[in-house]
Amino acid sequence: MKYAIIEDGGKQYKAIEGITIDVDRFSAEIGEQVDLEHVLLLVEDDHVDIGTPLLEDVSVHATVVDQVKGPKIVDYKYKPKQRYRVKTGHRQKYTRLHIDTINHNTNNEKKSSPEEKESE
Repeated sequence: MKYAIIEDGGKQYKAIEGITIDVDRFSAEIGEQVDLEHVLLLVEDDHVDIGTPLLEDVSVHATVVDQVKGPKIVDYKYKPKQRYRVKTGHRQKYTRLHIDTINHNTNNEKKSSPEEKESE
């Protein structure tokens, strides 16, 4: 199974190819292709790549499916014997993304370290 842990809006999400996830709302039209570049971890079968803090050569391609609202959160403040009662509500807005592909661009070129350059 191939999946990636991505970061968007200060939150982390598990992105698996073919599923939909709800992330914090951002301005994008329905049907628009989005590239998520902040990949923290990539798992392919038994191989695990961990970023420090990000993986540079991995990106997640997704399609915006919908702009939705989450469930209503009700907050009720109450102080006994004071006749103080306040009821407020909030609905978070989300962008629903369908994860199309997880791309791992592997370069076969070995990166040379500064020590190797000095020896040449």
